Amino acid sequence: MNLTMNHDVLTDRLGANEGAALRIKQAVLVVLGIALLAVAAKIKIPMWPVPITMGTFAVLTIGAAYGPRLGLTTILSYMILGAAGFDVFAGSTAEAYGLTYMMGGTGGYLVGYVLATLALGMLARAGWDRSMPKMAVAMLVGNALIYVPGLIWLGMLYGWDKPILEWGLTPFLVGDMIKLALAALILPAVWKFVGDARR
Repeated sequence: MNLTMNHDVLTDRLGANEGAALRIKQAVLVVLGIALLAVAAKIKIPMWPVPITMGTFAVLTIGAAYGPRLGLTTILSYMILGAAGFDVFAGSTAEAYGLTYMMGGTGGYLVGYVLATLALGMLARAGWDRSMPKMAVAMLVGNALIYVPGLIWLGMLYGWDKPILEWGLTPFLVGDMIKLALAALILPAVWKFVGDARR
């Protein structure tokens, strides 16, 4: 698939785009992105069969809104804070945090977060975040990039004779479809608003 990555992402339309003011804007966006990721990771919405967590939604929307470079900087900074022991992950606690937590069952999904952020940023640069169907496909790609390393790591960690899909995939599909639909609606709608506001 040939992607022409010359489209603006949403953050390009906010504030300065050159010089020192751009660097300040990028630093502020990274801090805000880390804060959003940390807060979203702790949000759990009651749902069957398991609660919906908003961490993946934040990861994918930040990737799309920030683009590949700023998105990657943000997610890697978030991971560094988590590795340093800050309570920024969904299941981290005072007893389970830092590298110990990251090397547990969630480790593969955290790798997937990085891959998905980069992929969504690239697809947004290709203009996919401006169309509901394309944004839905981009979210599917992002979810797959989260699940694949997550499931591989679970299998390596606990053994392939265990019900890996029942542990790490099927309970979350309903919630992920809801989040996918939400992002596919929100990001193109924001672009429409931004476009109208600039006329």
